[in-house]
Amino acid sequence: MFASILASGLAAGAIYALVGVTYNTMFSTSRVMSFTAGQLAMLGGLFGSMFTLKLGMPLLAGFLLTLIACAIVGIITEFVAVRPVLKSLDQHLYVLSTLALALMIQQVAAIKWGTEPQPFPRLIGWGSGVWDEKFWLPVVACAITIAGLEYLYRRTLVGRAFVAIAEDNFAARALGLPERNLRVASYALAGVIGGIAGFSGGELLLAFFANGALLNFYGFVPVALGGLGNNRGAIVGGLALGLFQQAANFLVGGIFSSVAVFALFIVVLLARPQGLFGFQAARRV
Repeated sequence: MFASILASGLAAGAIYALVGVTYNTMFSTSRVMSFTAGQLAMLGGLFGSMFTLKLGMPLLAGFLLTLIACAIVGIITEFVAVRPVLKSLDQHLYVLSTLALALMIQQVAAIKWGTEPQPFPRLIGWGSGVWDEKFWLPVVACAITIAGLEYLYRRTLVGRAFVAIAEDNFAARALGLPERNLRVASYALAGVIGGIAGFSGGELLLAFFANGALLNFYGFVPVALGGLGNNRGAIVGGLALGLFQQAANFLVGGIFSSVAVFALFIVVLLARPQGLFGFQAARRV
C-alpha cells in the first residue's frame, strides 16, 4: 500500500506541480492569475489522444502538435482574456475574463470530444505495477520541464528578459524590453507547459473535458502553498499535495480525501498567507 501511495502520489503531484508552474509562468509577465491553466493541461490530454490514438500519428509528431496547439490556446488567452483587462482601470476583472474563457474552452471540448472520458494510448510501454509508465512519466516530464526552465531563465537572453519583466515591468519597459511580445511569449510557454502536464498525465487521468476544472483547483493549491511566482515552491507544494491526497484516498477514501485537502489548504494559508516559500510583500508608504 505504501508503494502504491508513493507512486500514485508522486505522479499526481507532478501533474499538479506542472499546472502550478503554468499559473506562475502566465502571472510572471502580466501579474494576472489566469484560470485557464487547468484547461491547458486538459487540452494536452485531449489533443494527445486525438493526434496519437484517433489520427494514428507517431508519438513524437503527436507530442509536438499537442504542444503547438496548447501554445496557440495560451496565446489566444493573452489576446482575448488578459490584454483587454490590462488596459482597464479595474484590472481585477481578469478573474471574470479568464474564468469565462476557461468555461468556454471546457464547453467546446465537451462538444468536440464528448462528455465521456476518452482513452489515452500507452506512450512507451515500459513498466508494470507501481513502476508503470503512467506513474513515472509525469515525474520525469516535471523534472525535465523544470530543468529546461532553469536553463532558459539563467542561461538565455530571452529567459533573462522574462525575469526582468517579472521583477519590475516598469523598469524593464524603460530599458526598452518589448513587454507585450514577452508577455505573449510567456503565455505560449505556459501553454507548452500545460500541454506537457496533460500529455504526460494522460494515461493516469485519461482524456476528459472535466479534468480542466479539477486541475484548475489542484494546480492552484501548490501555487498558494509554495508562494505565488515561486516555481520551486510550486514543485514542492504539488508533490506534497499529491502524496497527501493519495494517502487520504487510501485512509479515508471518497469525498473525505477532498475535505482533507481543503482543510490542509486553509490551515497553511491561515498560518502563512504568503505561502510556505513566499515572502511578505513590502509596500512603501
